[in-house]
Amino acid sequence: MIELKFDKQGLIPVIVQDFETNEVLTLAYMNQESYELTLKDQLMTFYSRSRQELWRKGETSGNYQHLVSLKVDCDQDALVAKVKKDGPACHTGTESCFNDLLFGAEQAATIDALYELVKGRKEKPQAGSYTSYLFEKGLEKILKKVGEESTEVVIGAMKEDRSETVFEISDLVYHVLVLMVEMGIDLTEVRQELANRHVVDKKVKQERMQ
Repeated sequence: MIELKFDKQGLIPVIVQDFETNEVLTLAYMNQESYELTLKDQLMTFYSRSRQELWRKGETSGNYQHLVSLKVDCDQDALVAKVKKDGPACHTGTESCFNDLLFGAEQAATIDALYELVKGRKEKPQAGSYTSYLFEKGLEKILKKVGEESTEVVIGAMKEDRSETVFEISDLVYHVLVLMVEMGIDLTEVRQELANRHVVDKKVKQERMQ
């Protein structure tokens, strides 16, 4: 039986990560009560050191964090929670509370970040933006571009040109993301569909898990 080690103030730090991307969202604290409430309701509940009270993430903003897993470190005095979030993690409106780079290089953009950027161009069109232009032209134009880029991938691969194929695949992925946003399809839906499949033979046939 694991016994958590709370500090002298009765608190334990909790690192919160996005379940889908592993991005670190925030660092907060729990006391015994908020820890038990989190496990009971599977909604992240913390203890505010400044306000000296419990607070459930999303209670006022609607950006709830749904607990997926909770781990404790080797000393039993720190936790890592993986969550599925309903919206930005930070009160400033950003996806994570960790945004200001102090040292090192920025990590390459993730597909999640690109999806959010594409989504932003639909919600708030910008003059001169190719992405906004695609949304303005509509589904038929987007589908045409997806078809064109698919063909370019095939051509690059047929030539066995690795760099060209990588370039064309990147173009295809971008246009597929535009299509997803246009149709209201979230990345989580695609990940879930992939998780529901498995390889059943050497032909890499895929079928739904029963």
